[in-house]
Amino acid sequence: MHSRKRGQSGSTRPAKLEIQPWFPHTAEEVETQVIELARKGESMSRIGLLLRDGFGTPLIQIITGKKVAQILRENELLPPLPEDMLFLSRRAVKIRRHLEENRKDLEARKGLNRTEAKIRRLVKYYRKKGVLAPDFKYDPEKIKIFLR
Repeated sequence: MHSRKRGQSGSTRPAKLEIQPWFPHTAEEVETQVIELARKGESMSRIGLLLRDGFGTPLIQIITGKKVAQILRENELLPPLPEDMLFLSRRAVKIRRHLEENRKDLEARKGLNRTEAKIRRLVKYYRKKGVLAPDFKYDPEKIKIFLR
């Protein structure tokens, strides 16, 4: 975003994805594993990584027909803030803590401004999509409540 280049596009998945015959688990087993990992406090992206690396699960959406967020929403385990906004908020809190001790660190202040600008753009997007309440506002002091 802050560079003048367009960047390199990421890799794409194959056009035809289906459950492979070597995969031993059923959709119900995968859903219960997702729910167990969410109850342990793992984030959605971490759940996907743990299932991929630990159990050999390819894409959860292909096996269950649902995304991880949809499974968590059905079981009322979805976190109050979206994952990307939560991670950016954690970063902003860490930078703020650093700036309290190092007031003259202008690079950190610039990083805080950029991080909070990203958070504000995400808040605007998620309010428009209905993920966040229409009256939700980003407040650095109040956001610490969600980070526990």
